[in-house]
This record gives sequence, structure tokens and C-alpha cells, in this order.
Amino acid sequence: MSSPPSQVAAGSGASVIRNVFLLAVCQALAQSGNVLIISTTALAAQTLEGRDFYWTTLPVTLQHLGVMLSVFPAAMMGQRAGRAVGFGLGAVGGMLGGALCSLAIWLGSFPLLCIGGLAMGFAVANMQLYRFAATELAPPHYRAKAISYVTSSGVVAGIIGPAIARLTPELLPQQFLATYMGLIVLHVLAFGVLRLIEFPAVKVEQGGGPQRSMAEIATQPVYLVAVIAAMVSFGVMSFLMTATPLAIVACGIDGREAPITIFWHVMGMFVPAFFTGHLINRFGVLNIMMLGIVTLVAATVVDLAGIDVWNFRLGLLLVGVGWNFLFVGATALVTTAYRPSERGKAQALNDFLVFGTTATSSLLAGILQQAWGWNALNYLALPLVGIALLALLWLRLRPGAAAI
Repeated sequence: MSSPPSQVAAGSGASVIRNVFLLAVCQALAQSGNVLIISTTALAAQTLEGRDFYWTTLPVTLQHLGVMLSVFPAAMMGQRAGRAVGFGLGAVGGMLGGALCSLAIWLGSFPLLCIGGLAMGFAVANMQLYRFAATELAPPHYRAKAISYVTSSGVVAGIIGPAIARLTPELLPQQFLATYMGLIVLHVLAFGVLRLIEFPAVKVEQGGGPQRSMAEIATQPVYLVAVIAAMVSFGVMSFLMTATPLAIVACGIDGREAPITIFWHVMGMFVPAFFTGHLINRFGVLNIMMLGIVTLVAATVVDLAGIDVWNFRLGLLLVGVGWNFLFVGATALVTTAYRPSERGKAQALNDFLVFGTTATSSLLAGILQQAWGWNALNYLALPLVGIALLALLWLRLRPGAAAI
């Protein structure tokens, strides 16, 4: 198993804490925009095209497609030009995406809303690399915690994003215009905070040996299982989360409940991150990932038990918790499977596959919710979770698994 990435020697304890904290602030701001989009966009599309429109989740799907198309250039840019340059351009992409979505609402154009979603993909692709950047800001013993702390900033996003989504739709004559203008502000603030972070200097990696081929990296059992787990965690989460606002309205519940339910979901995603790193260090990454799988199954049981407000809230809360344990664990696991000189392409392939899955699941979520209903979506989620379970069991049974 290869050593985890290490660009430069870690700085003092104070500088590590400062940089990880500032990166967490950036994550909170950018993630707030992401939560805002999830809470708002399907409903905004219905406002533009009508409630029976099948393609209401297409702008979100195109955002995920934008992520998938952007992860390789974003990761390689971060390796060659430095994280500050890459993440700064990502924030600019967020401003552009917010401006296009705002213009779409102003003009009443669903196609332009889709283009705005696609542009947001570049911003989100860079945001998803924050968790890897956290490992580069911290010494080896602190990396799982650094990932956890940066991820936990989503708690703030879970407050800010739904609050903007709930309070701004009617502020201007065009419904949702103020909401998407808020998206621009969030990325302007993120750009400012990024300038304060002391990212490691860009240098040529010499100590990691020759780079292996992509196929050699990707076929390692540890890398393969980590990527499968990340794909399932994000795919199932996106599948159920994207459909939830539509399911809430379809079940006769006021659409204003959607941001509240998304708030519960985001709390489930990110509150556990305050201690997920500690749990991984104490109990092992595979055990915590297994706990994530059990929690995702529990979420579908709650969803299938009824269509009351609290079924949606508790079910999506558990989806978030399951995502956290499985995804944070998968991120920690995948960083052990590549050399420093390989980090750009290894991280990019991971996120390309993860967000390809996410794009597909978000598109199918809207179509299948309209065609088959909420219960069918939850039944379909179970086999996907089963794939992650089988992958983890396979890795556990391999020689040397006890050391993971």
C-alpha cells in the first residue's frame, strides 16, 4: 500500500489549525451554495415549466455532469499550478454559475437555468477537492481529523443554504431571483477567504518514485473498494435527496417544507463529521464505512414506513448520516492508495466516477419520482447499498485487511 500524499512538511500546530479552519470556512460557504441549489432548483424549474414537467431535476443533473467533466482539469490544475489558483478559479466559476441562474430566472428561461447548473459544476468540482487539500495541510496523524473537520463545516452550510432558500424566493418580483443572487455572494466570500490560506508550495515530486499507470492504481483492491463506496454513498444520497422536494409536494405537503427537510438532511451529513475522524482512528475505517451502510438501510426503512413530514425528515437525516460515515471513510481510505506524484490523477479518477454516478442518479430521481413514486425510489436504493456492502466484505476477507 502506498504512502498517503504529502507535498511539504507540516507546519506548526497553530498554522495547521489556522489553515484547516479557513479551508473549512470556504467549504461552508461553497457548500451553502450547493445546498441552496438542491433546495431550490427543482421548484424553480416547476415555476418556469409547470408542476408536471418531467425534467425538473435536469439543472441539478447538469451540475453533476459539470462536476464530472471538471474533476480531471481541476485536480491537475491544483497539482501543477497550486491549490490557491485552482480553488480561486473554482470560486469564479461559482460566481458565473450564480449569475447565469439569476439571468435565467429574470428571463424565464429553463435552458439557461440548465446552462447555469452546468457552469456550477466547475465550482463544485473544486469544492470537492477541499477534502484532499485538507490532507496536504496536515501531518499524517492529523489527516483523518482534517478531512472530518473540513467536511463538518457543512453544518454551517446546512443552516445558511436552507435559510437563504426559505427566506429569499419572494424578495424580488421574479420568484427565486434573489435566491440565485445570494449564490453569487457566497462564492465571492469564498474567493476572499481562499486568499488567506497558506497552501503548500508547488514543487516537483521526487521522492515518490515513478508514476504508475491509471489502470495499476485503479485496480488496487483498496482503491477499488474506496471508489465503489464513494460512488454508492453519493449516488444513493443524491438519488433520494434530489427527489425529496418533489416527493414532498406530490404527497400533499406544503413546498415550504422542502428546505426544512433538506436542513435535517444536511445536519445528518455534516454534524457527524465532528467526530467521524476520531471514530475512524479508534475503530478502523472499514468498521465506520460498514456503519454507514447500516444507516443507509435504516433510512430506506423509515422512508417506506409512511409519508408524514417526519418520515421525510428522519429518513433524509439518516441518509445524511449514512453518507457521512461511508464517504468520509472512503476518502480516508483512497488517500492510502496512491503516491504523492500520483495524487492528481488518482483523485480526479475517484471524483470523475463518483460524480458520474451522482449525475446519473439525480437525473433518474426526477424521472422515476414522477413515473413510479417515492416508494419505488427507496426500493431501488437498496441494491446499490448492497454493492458497497459486498465490496467491503470482499476487502475485509483479503490478507492484510486487519491493518486497514
